Amino acid sequence: MAELDLKNKVVVITGAGGVICGGIAGELAKYGAKLALLDINEDAAASVANKINANGGVAKAYKCNVLERASLAGAHKKINEELGKIDILINGAGGNNPKATTSNEYCVPGEECEKDFFKLDEAGVRFVFDLNFLGTFLPSQEFLKDMIGREGCSVLNISSMNAFTPLTKIPAYSGAKAAVSNFTEWLAVHFAPAKIRVNAIAPGFFVTNQNRDLLYDANGDPTPRTGKILAATPMKRFGEIEELFGAVKLLLSDEASFITGVVIPIDGGFNAYSGV
Repeated sequence: MAELDLKNKVVVITGAGGVICGGIAGELAKYGAKLALLDINEDAAASVANKINANGGVAKAYKCNVLERASLAGAHKKINEELGKIDILINGAGGNNPKATTSNEYCVPGEECEKDFFKLDEAGVRFVFDLNFLGTFLPSQEFLKDMIGREGCSVLNISSMNAFTPLTKIPAYSGAKAAVSNFTEWLAVHFAPAKIRVNAIAPGFFVTNQNRDLLYDANGDPTPRTGKILAATPMKRFGEIEELFGAVKLLLSDEASFITGVVIPIDGGFNAYSGV
């Protein structure tokens, strides 16, 4: 594979203040991309931008709520004025919510549970679906306008291994990420005549700010859930953020010009493992 060339390409990344998308932003800056880093937490996005700029890259942080059209339109206008027309969109905003998470893995008759399926909060479930699906849908509606009919434009969605194999306890997040994968395929078909490629990566287990407390206790020791995860991961470890970069760079490169509508699991074999 030739060296990735993103020189003068404008790359918009939502959820850019997070561990995964912040890492991706730092990597793409090395290849000449002009990065628009969007996050509802502007300080988090600014921290990523400052590191990139300190290393000689070009990045600007924008406060943006991916669930509000006016916020997206405002960010779009500023990006066009300050960086130029958008070439690449990475939809990275997403996450889960405790109100949409059960405390038990299975419904066992007669067994008491603090928060079972029947106690899940409707607003929490709606928030998770909105953040993950609408948080991909609405930015795509806004930013793909810049890409119509232009060469070298593409979209990269961040799905999840959950889209293939739903995990216990998190029905809303698993379902929402399945929607993101399906939407990736829909977009790829719809925008193929407009020369826009659309693909996704589906990360498995990486330690992030959102899941750290689920994977390690207050003393830094692995939780029982970590034990189950690693037992079902053939590589027997969590992924490192840098291990996402190869697939990201492939899917964004001009050499992937005939690749569209794919969702690549990056999970150490978790999705392929049947348990026997």
